[in-house]
Amino acid sequence: MEMHFATIWESIADAIPEAPAVSNGDTTRTWAEYDDRGARLAQAFAAAGLQPDSKVGLFMYNCNEYLESQFGVFKMRGVAINVNYRYLDEELWYLLDNSDSEAIVFHSSLADRVARIVDRLPNLKLLIVVDDGPSFDGTVTEVPGAVAYEDVIAGHEQMDRIERSEDDIYMLYTGGTTGMPKGVMYAIGGLCRGLVASGFPLLGLELAETADQIAPRVQALVDAGGQYTSIPCAPVMHGTGCWLGWFIPMVGGSHIVTLTNRSLDAHEALGTVERHGVNGLTIVGDSFAKPFVRALDEGKPDGSAYDTSSIRMMNSSGVMWTTEVKNDLIDRIEQVVIIDAMGSTEGSMGTQMMAKGMQAETARFTKGPLAKVFNERDEEVVPGSGEVGMVAAGGNVPLGYFKDPEKSARTFRVIDGERYSFPGDFATVETDGTLILLGRGSQVINTGGEKVFPEEVEEAVKRVEGVLDCLVVGVPDEKFGNAVTAVASLVEGTSVDASAIIASVKGELAGFKAPKTVIFVDQVPRAPNGKANYKAAKAIAEAF
Repeated sequence: MEMHFATIWESIADAIPEAPAVSNGDTTRTWAEYDDRGARLAQAFAAAGLQPDSKVGLFMYNCNEYLESQFGVFKMRGVAINVNYRYLDEELWYLLDNSDSEAIVFHSSLADRVARIVDRLPNLKLLIVVDDGPSFDGTVTEVPGAVAYEDVIAGHEQMDRIERSEDDIYMLYTGGTTGMPKGVMYAIGGLCRGLVASGFPLLGLELAETADQIAPRVQALVDAGGQYTSIPCAPVMHGTGCWLGWFIPMVGGSHIVTLTNRSLDAHEALGTVERHGVNGLTIVGDSFAKPFVRALDEGKPDGSAYDTSSIRMMNSSGVMWTTEVKNDLIDRIEQVVIIDAMGSTEGSMGTQMMAKGMQAETARFTKGPLAKVFNERDEEVVPGSGEVGMVAAGGNVPLGYFKDPEKSARTFRVIDGERYSFPGDFATVETDGTLILLGRGSQVINTGGEKVFPEEVEEAVKRVEGVLDCLVVGVPDEKFGNAVTAVASLVEGTSVDASAIIASVKGELAGFKAPKTVIFVDQVPRAPNGKANYKAAKAIAEAF
């Protein structure tokens, strides 16, 4: 039995058919229904002429249909393409064209964008629309040739189960920090093994060495009343929400609950925790964690407190998550274990865990067993030397970027016979092997001959009382080349002087790292997954 998402999920559906698999709002699908609907979609894709390795764009918000569509694509050995629901016409066209997509499943509220570019995508063979109401401006757009999602389900029988290959491609498009979105390709077998190995201990499952061991272990856990329930609070069209909040739990037979709001509503999330007895929440750093802290303090509309006794874990990846905010959560959910993963779509590099009585410092990570830090001469950085190097992820390294051999050669390299991924993060290594993350090299600010990593300054700014969020960018400056500039938002109802922020940072960091200017905004620009939008922040700073 192959290590393949579709094959694993089919075996789990056979083992626990009546257990819940996916929920959104008032709709819950059992594992049997999840398998059935995925198989009908797979048959629809095949009937439209799609073959193994055909690409299918998923242009939706978090919902059951997104998860079912991904399963259907996996079943017929296709490649699902995650499409950012914030993309407008040209961005949407670029991604569908670059990925060679032959089908698209999209929400009706996004139909206007699809309608305007569909004629420029002659390879599309099937368009499926999921009804979620009109677009944001209240208009309803009909896309010629599009078929209603539920009609597709009702109009097709289940596709027969097939044997698949562990060499089938899984691809996740990442916007990264620079350039156009690029598809990161993995062999499914290696990715599944990695997710099983990292997730099973957290889900209360004995590690499975082979795919056929998974379903019996899941069945035993469910029969004992131990099925795990997960909320990916981050968008599942991004790696953090997809891998941490959905794929890892689901290869362990979990129940995946998606939220109905289009942006994070911590009150909805906490109400959903109560309703479904949720065990784990996947968030994205401080920008998600702080609203949870506020909602826990505010409580329900009737003044009572939320029941968070079922929560065992909160995890995050891709952004800085400050120790102070982690402790705020631990103070309110005493039993929670917080897992902060240092990684990107291109690979995992380290983790940090916190719980009551177990502390850690911001940006300090336990280095993954196969991760290393190399200097510019491809020499491994000596622990305790203070030398700055680039973090390399080893082990299950992506095959490369789709249709981009040049970027692939720069990011995925062989050193001393081992293949590594270099996503672009810089760090130093402590004597005990701990990674001290400095930040992404593409965002480094060169000011007065010194290099400043924005993330380090951002965390110092956010520690100032009254500051809610912050991004730091470099603005062209005649004297310094680039001037360190902070774009910050404040907690509602508070007032903080820019001079106080600058003085506070200078009390923690070298003077050249402190912002020369602080620009206050209502909301710091971030992507839907909580990641920094440095391009927008820089535009704000340069226009100031």
